[in-house]
Amino acid sequence: MTTAQSDAVVKEAVGSAAPSDLRERDRMRRRLARRRGGGWWPYLFLAPWFVGLFGLTIYPMLDSLYLSFTDFDLLTEAQWIGADNYERMFADDPVFWDSVHATLVYVLVSVPLKLALALGVAMLLNRDLKGIGLYRAAFYLPSLLGGAVAIAIVWRQVFGGDGLFNDFLAWFGIEGQDWISSPDTALYTLVLLAVWQFGTPMVIFLAGLKQLPKDVYEAAAIDGAGPVTRFFRITLPLLTPIVFFNVVLQIIDAFKTFTPAFVISNGSGGPLNSTMLYSLYLYKKGFTDLQMGYASALAWVLFLVIAGFTAVNFIAGRYWVHYDD
Repeated sequence: MTTAQSDAVVKEAVGSAAPSDLRERDRMRRRLARRRGGGWWPYLFLAPWFVGLFGLTIYPMLDSLYLSFTDFDLLTEAQWIGADNYERMFADDPVFWDSVHATLVYVLVSVPLKLALALGVAMLLNRDLKGIGLYRAAFYLPSLLGGAVAIAIVWRQVFGGDGLFNDFLAWFGIEGQDWISSPDTALYTLVLLAVWQFGTPMVIFLAGLKQLPKDVYEAAAIDGAGPVTRFFRITLPLLTPIVFFNVVLQIIDAFKTFTPAFVISNGSGGPLNSTMLYSLYLYKKGFTDLQMGYASALAWVLFLVIAGFTAVNFIAGRYWVHYDD
């Protein structure tokens, strides 16, 4: 029964009903309303999602917000201390600022390099060649393995004093060093590991390249446009929505990086806090020092920073992201 037919039935019932039939008329109206909206069945199927949303997301976030204003060590009852955790964080905690510096350098260096490499490889793989699927899978493989603890351990061995990287430099007569133990280079080994995991943005770029109209490239080639001109005048502008999507995702992932820094530095963030990424510092405060209230405050600052970066990206995207309209 359509909506118009249902309304007609209700109007007919209302017009012919006596005042004593008001209850029956209301029952008919409610029955027709349930028939239109599906009743409670949609809410029943959505119930597991709502349970997860409130039980596993909203409630833990609100509880963490409360704990950020307390002194809580997981063993005793939380004591309300107001904004002391935030005042201590910004005024009396030099390690906090070391972690902020290391994280910002990591994000601002690794994300552009990863996206540039991902786009370059995606353009090389955007060809109809025999066995191209095998090459695409091979280049994507580091993204599946890069976040594993085993890869971080291998990375520590590669850039150690007797590692493979120094053996490679020795072929050219260059004397290497212990790159992991040097405060000047330790963080950049993490950057290299992040850039090596370029497979996910590469696949997204490749999907975007497949959707670009070929007739535009043919017209540009007829007009004498070279490969560099076609890239900057056609490919890059048409890919800006994909670039924007990858930028947002990779910045968020970079801010949350934990496992490589933990494994390569043996959980210390050394040397001299050079690899003390923000997530690692948060973990140490919460689960090593048992300062869960302070760790909750750190987590909320990280949440606000990520939200701020995301908001800035969306605002700036209005000026450089080009959609079909």
